[in-house]
Amino acid sequence: MAEFLTSKTFKFELVSPERILASEDVYMVVVPGGDGDFGVLADHSPLISTIRPGVVTVTMPTGEVKKIFVSGGFADVDGKICSVLAEEAVNVNDIDRAKAEQALSDLRAELASVGDDAVKKDNLAHSIAIAEAKLAA
Repeated sequence: MAEFLTSKTFKFELVSPERILASEDVYMVVVPGGDGDFGVLADHSPLISTIRPGVVTVTMPTGEVKKIFVSGGFADVDGKICSVLAEEAVNVNDIDRAKAEQALSDLRAELASVGDDAVKKDNLAHSIAIAEAKLAA
């Protein structure tokens, strides 16, 4: 199977504001798109998509699988490269579960005390969705 995986690869890049998390040749990428998950293989049709909070799954030519949590952003695919521009990105193995649970608890408490400010409520609801997705990762 490994020989098959190495025969058709493409470039994958994942960039967050802090750093480049990935820039390598891969076999397949699954992205949590705004309208649902989508898979990318070599020679994929051109596509631009929003990204919802979730996990980008990267399959290397060796068959190794890497998982990276993203809080949102955009994906750009052109057949030879898949670029993910993430608002926040962290390797799933590096997520501090206790810290993420505390952040979620704090956000929920803040939402409960906001009052009638619709903009603040929407922003907090978005932050809560990101925190929940991070914990689910």
